[in-house]
Amino acid sequence: MSSNVILPPCPHLPPAKPGMDWRAMNEWRGNQGAEFYLTALTYAQTLWQRTLPARALLCLDRAMGADLTGDEPVLREWPLPYAAMAWFMAHTPRSVFIGNPRVHFQHYADRLGEPRKEQRKWRAWACWAIARRVRPEWSNDPKHDVVEPIENFIAQELTLHGHLGEAALWESVLQRCTPADPGD
Repeated sequence: MSSNVILPPCPHLPPAKPGMDWRAMNEWRGNQGAEFYLTALTYAQTLWQRTLPARALLCLDRAMGADLTGDEPVLREWPLPYAAMAWFMAHTPRSVFIGNPRVHFQHYADRLGEPRKEQRKWRAWACWAIARRVRPEWSNDPKHDVVEPIENFIAQELTLHGHLGEAALWESVLQRCTPADPGD
C-alpha cells in the first residue's frame, strides 16, 4: 500500500464509516439479508478509502452473496454492486495492490458451493467479464482448467438464476466499461 495515495469515494456505494472494522460483518453471521448487504457495501467503501482495494473487492463479493430476493428496498438505492466492482478496478492506481481480480473471479466462480451456488457462480463470472473489460492486461490463470463463458451466456444464466432485471443491470455496467488508463 502506498501511504500517500488517497482514493476518492466510490459513487456507487454508501459513505464509509470511520472506525468500521471486520466485526461489523460478523454481526450478521447467520442472517445475511438486507442489513448484511448494506453493511457489506458500507464496509467495502470503508476499506476502499483506507487504500485497501483488494479487501474492498472481497467485501463486494460478500455483498453479492447476500440472501436477497431482489425486491428489498435497499436494492433500489444500492443495486447489486456491479458498477462498484468496475469502478474499483478502473480507479485503483497501479501503485496500490489489488491483485488480479480476473483470476480471483475465475477461481471463485468455479469453486463455489451452496447456498445459491448457481446465482453466486454467475455473478462471479459477470464480475470476471467486467475485469476483462476494465483491465484487459490482467491475464487468466492458464493452470486453472475451466471453460470461460462468453458474455451472452453469462447474461442468460443471470436471467435464469439472478434477480429480476439483474442481467440488464450487469449488461448496462458492462457496456460502460472501458479499459482503464495504464498511467493511473
